[in-house]
Amino acid sequence: MQTYLTNSHSLKLLLCGLSLMFSVAAAADDIRTERVQFQKGTNGAVIEGSIKGYEVVDYVLNAKEGQQMNVSMATKNTATYFNILAPGENEAAMFNGSVSDNQYEGKLPASGDYKVRVYMMRSAARRNEVADYRLEMMINSGN
Repeated sequence: MQTYLTNSHSLKLLLCGLSLMFSVAAAADDIRTERVQFQKGTNGAVIEGSIKGYEVVDYVLNAKEGQQMNVSMATKNTATYFNILAPGENEAAMFNGSVSDNQYEGKLPASGDYKVRVYMMRSAARRNEVADYRLEMMINSGN
């Protein structure tokens, strides 16, 4: 009987783990990605957009180590934020707008594609709220 309970418990843990893995993969599929290209002769871009509920948008821009990046977002929805993910990262943010008032300025630690991820906190997302936003991104030489 003990073996049966142990195997049953192991099976439940395995199924919970698989369920979590598939839900994370499904959430990652829901991220819309847009590459940001600065117009010739400029060092920045302004994007006006909108998200609803659990929608997430990654704005991808290429930058070099040592450059200065400045990103700010204005929105009337107080549960809408952005994070910045360093090159090669898909989950861990180097900047979290929900704790830093949607304003980032700093020297970039590596060269590559940075993601500016716009999202809504779960409390607003589950109510299927809509958030219009204005995202300003600038990259300077850093010298």
